[in-house]
Amino acid sequence: MNLPADPSVPDIGTALTVDVAIVGGGPAGLMAAEVLSQAGVCVHLFDAMPSVGRKFLLAGKGGLNLTHSEAPELFMSRYGSRQAQVAPWLGQMDAQAVRDWAQGLGVETFVGSSGRVFPLEMKAAPLLRAWLQRLRHPDSGVPVQFHMRHRWLGWEKDLLVFEPTGPTGVRRVKARATLLALGGASWPRLGSDGSWVPLLAEQGVSIAPLKASNCGFDVMGRDGQGWTEHFRTRFAGHPLKSVALRVPPRALGAVASVGGSAGTDLPSRFERQGEFVITDSGVEGSLVYAASAFLRDDLVQGPAHFLLDLLPGKPLEQVLREVRWPRGRRSLSSHLKSRLGIDGVKMGLLHELCSPQTLAQPEALADCLKGLVISLEKPRPVSEAISTAGGVEYSGVTREGMLLNRPSVYCAGEMMDWEAPTGGYLLTACLASGRSAGLGILTNL
Repeated sequence: MNLPADPSVPDIGTALTVDVAIVGGGPAGLMAAEVLSQAGVCVHLFDAMPSVGRKFLLAGKGGLNLTHSEAPELFMSRYGSRQAQVAPWLGQMDAQAVRDWAQGLGVETFVGSSGRVFPLEMKAAPLLRAWLQRLRHPDSGVPVQFHMRHRWLGWEKDLLVFEPTGPTGVRRVKARATLLALGGASWPRLGSDGSWVPLLAEQGVSIAPLKASNCGFDVMGRDGQGWTEHFRTRFAGHPLKSVALRVPPRALGAVASVGGSAGTDLPSRFERQGEFVITDSGVEGSLVYAASAFLRDDLVQGPAHFLLDLLPGKPLEQVLREVRWPRGRRSLSSHLKSRLGIDGVKMGLLHELCSPQTLAQPEALADCLKGLVISLEKPRPVSEAISTAGGVEYSGVTREGMLLNRPSVYCAGEMMDWEAPTGGYLLTACLASGRSAGLGILTNL
């Protein structure tokens, strides 16, 4: 690696020697630090930001979703094709263990109506403060040493190299074991900017490209563009509540067409009821995030869409009967509002995506109400996503997360190649992977 030519840069002989260096102060790095410090290991944690847990705090701004209370089998299924890799982590720290851990920090939790688990105060800051207090001043074990504003630059031979903020040159660290917990590439202003990718690639580590996960999408309207100016101006920021989203099999993609319905009896790869939000360029929100992995991967192969049921509580036969009901001199909007409760953004969406001919035909209109095609153009940028998919591939690490190409160097958290929907699954797996890596380091030390 190329280091700055600066006479103030200390040489290798003055490197800081530590037992374990942890690079990254998110949930995975902090949890590994806790495991090791409680076992009496001297841990030095480095982070490029002025303070740790910045993404953790922002994620908890509207109420920290710690984990989920659903059955273990269903919980595990949320990790899709990475269940086998995530299972050992959750074997070390499952959803109940996360709640017990929070309680040990003096933070009581409760289960919300959706099954999600939150701190009683609905805030992340009290939990993080209590956690850092325990790491810095443990009842037993060794205090964790924090080094903030230290950006990791890679290795010089076997030494970690950091660039501290200020005119101090670079700092070298010699560690018996190193844990990298550097996050993905979402929300880069909080520190997880993916700058670690080329540093590991230089070491021959296999890395799956980082992609947006739990993300919004830009839509493609009837004219092949995005939302019309009229629709965007009137409805951007409005939530679509009490709707159901379905992702049909990829092979049926050609059946769908903008401004119509792909039918209500097609099989689905994903189907869930909930809500999401109309944006200036498309859609985002919890229901869209839950389906985003399917939609993102579909867009790699070509056009992608999902089907939107605007009346999930009503069968097609009932909807068709109400649409056919004579409306006399009433407008279509008034008729659908009085017979089916369709108004506001739902009515706006019908006018935006359905042709006048479709709206004039009761059968076609009923099909759209139960299976409106929302065609997508592209995912929003990775930097806007809640999380990322991709990362360090499992073929290049041991069960404990140690890099095969760099023995004694471990990886944990979101920088590994897995993804999960929001709902507590992301945070639980990050905490669990940090605990698993910490235990692995402890064993191998």
